[in-house]
Amino acid sequence: MNSLEAEAAAPSHEDMPDVTELILQDILAGRLPPGTWLKQIDLERRYSCTRPQVRRALDRLVQKRLVEHIPNRGYHVHEQDGRRAQEVSDIRVILEVAISDRIVANAGDADIANLRTLASRFDDLVLNGTMLELYEANLAFHRYLLVLAGNQELVELITEIRQRTSSAPVSQWRTRARIEQSGREHQQMIDAIEKRDVDILKELTRRHILQT
Repeated sequence: MNSLEAEAAAPSHEDMPDVTELILQDILAGRLPPGTWLKQIDLERRYSCTRPQVRRALDRLVQKRLVEHIPNRGYHVHEQDGRRAQEVSDIRVILEVAISDRIVANAGDADIANLRTLASRFDDLVLNGTMLELYEANLAFHRYLLVLAGNQELVELITEIRQRTSSAPVSQWRTRARIEQSGREHQQMIDAIEKRDVDILKELTRRHILQT
C-alpha cells in the first residue's frame, strides 16, 4: 500500500471515537469505580481505538483530576477523599462569598450580558454537549465571576485550591437533574448581580459550591 492509499484508508478525526468522553462516562456511571487501574491495552480493546488515543485521553483526564497517574505504575481512577473535598469546599465558600460585594459593585451591563452568554452556553450543552464540554463551560462561567472581583491573585488562589481534589463539579454531576439545577443556579446568580442584591448572591454562591 502506498502512502496515498494508507492515508485514504486511515480513519479521519471525525470518525475516531471520543475516547476521553467514553472513559469519563464509564467513570461517572460506576463502570470504572474509584481506584480502578486503567491498563492502556485494555482500554484500546474496550473502546476500539489506538494506543495514542488512549494515552491522550488519560492525560486529559489527569488534567481534570478524574484520573491519577503514578509514575512507573500507570493510571487509575481518582479516589475521592471526602474529608479533603469538604474542606476545600468550605475554603471556597469563605473566599467566594466574601467577594460577592465586589462582584456586584464591578459588574457592568456588558459583564452581565457576557455572564448570560456563558450561562446559556452551559444550558445548551446540557442538551447537546459532552461532559467535558460542560466542565469547561462551567469553569468559564465561574472564572468570569471571579475576575469581576478585580483581584487576580484571588482568581489564581481559588483556581489552585480547586485543583486539590477530584474535578468538581464533574464528579458530582451524576444525574441530569443535578446538572440542570447547576444551570438554574448560574442564572439565579446573574439575576442577583443584576438586581445588586449582595445577600442573595452570597447565599446562592454558598449553596452552589456546597451542592445543597
